Amino acid sequence: MKKIAVLGLGKVGTLAAQLLHEAGFVVTGYDINAKQSVTDFQVVAIDISDASSLERVLSDQDGVLSCLPFHLNVPIAELAHKQGVHYFDLTEDVSTTNRIIELSKTATSLMAPQCGLAPGFIGIVGANLIENLDECRSCKMRVGALPQHPTGLMGYSFNWSPEGVVNEYLNDCEVLEDGVVKMVSAMEWLEHIYIDGNRLEAFTTSGGLGTMCETYLSRVNNIDYKTMRYPGHAEQMNFFFHELLMRERRKEAGEILVNAKPPVEDDVVYVHASAEGTKDGNRVRREFVRSYKPRIIADQSRTAIAWTTAGSVVAVIEMVRDGKLPAKGFLKQEEIDLDSFLETKTGSLYAS
Repeated sequence: MKKIAVLGLGKVGTLAAQLLHEAGFVVTGYDINAKQSVTDFQVVAIDISDASSLERVLSDQDGVLSCLPFHLNVPIAELAHKQGVHYFDLTEDVSTTNRIIELSKTATSLMAPQCGLAPGFIGIVGANLIENLDECRSCKMRVGALPQHPTGLMGYSFNWSPEGVVNEYLNDCEVLEDGVVKMVSAMEWLEHIYIDGNRLEAFTTSGGLGTMCETYLSRVNNIDYKTMRYPGHAEQMNFFFHELLMRERRKEAGEILVNAKPPVEDDVVYVHASAEGTKDGNRVRREFVRSYKPRIIADQSRTAIAWTTAGSVVAVIEMVRDGKLPAKGFLKQEEIDLDSFLETKTGSLYAS
């Protein structure tokens, strides 16, 4: 795999394309509003919804990375499957992933959705904690992408896609509880966590576990994923979506929220994963806790959510190219070795 197309050149897509270029790939970026600027890779304007144009694009590529909203990914995955092109995306949407799993059963290339931060990197970390125990009774994974200097009752800024946030706040969440796969409501199971002295709240959101419940069924009794926010956020969001019935108007809800809480440059990504079980006959608890902040990449300051999301998928693509991951079928994030991930050029960003 040498040539790769990146679809969608927002902050994450543009950074992913840059990181792929720096990792040695021949990259072409595609976006409906694309203009060639000062980048190290070629940029082409294209309407992704035009199937014939997209087919021409993929005919000359070894792989495609979709950094588009989740609802656009299935047609891209279907075309990649048809043409034998490796497929990667960042989706947290469960129905999109289920369709890609079906495609992977007859794929001659790799189908790898959910390669972002959560699902994505958090699953790699969680699996590493589980596999380093002799027996694991529970694994808890939490991620929060937040402003460093919160204001207002929500304490939030929409540095991530409002469509994605609304989707994960409203869709049901898969968990493993007492050895049984269950679906629970989003924005529930509230708890408090402290990281670097900061008090955070965590609550269930959809999609963050990827395929982990299926993978660890019968091996781990309890697995769940939660999103972390500043205290009081869940109460405000439950009021907005359920008291005001904005759950019935998802598109408008996203527009209202991002207008009220636009993106910030000084953000932070908190990652908190823990596993409890036994090791060498002793009861133990293992943790992976990090605070990731903006950093300079390719001579530009990149937000924490941008580089942690783009960096995760690029590191996975590097591993596929280098033969450290399968070249066809469906890729589960929990199949990715954490140490090998951190040894890649891009994955090393998470270790420093």
